[in-house]
Amino acid sequence: MYPTELVKPMREDLSTAGFEELFTAEEVEAAIKQPGTVLVVVNSVCGCAAANARPAAKLSLQNGKTPDRLVTVFAGVDREAVDAARSLMVPFPPSSPSMGLFKDGELVHMIERHHIEGRPAEMIAENLTQAYDEFC
Repeated sequence: MYPTELVKPMREDLSTAGFEELFTAEEVEAAIKQPGTVLVVVNSVCGCAAANARPAAKLSLQNGKTPDRLVTVFAGVDREAVDAARSLMVPFPPSSPSMGLFKDGELVHMIERHHIEGRPAEMIAENLTQAYDEFC
């Protein structure tokens, strides 16, 4: 577990952009299983989360179409919530950071860590906006 004071600014990076923080398995399941679209960001302390994933998630919201709901869980901190999110992202292996787009409770688009590392935020955001255009 990471110290609260360490992850606070990393959490706020997404929460101030409109992402709801989820802390329990019940919150994750309720958010994902509801009708509509939900973007789930598995946040992380790693450099690629700071430089690529979080900026991409925020940049993707400038698209004309966006998910109905934006949520985030924090790897290495919110174990129960992260485990619940990852269980709904099968068959993709656990990775952080990562992003999953759900529609009516079904995973329709996934961005894994290996899609994030070494790619600019703009490229990742474009990937997300294409998914929003198709599914939102």
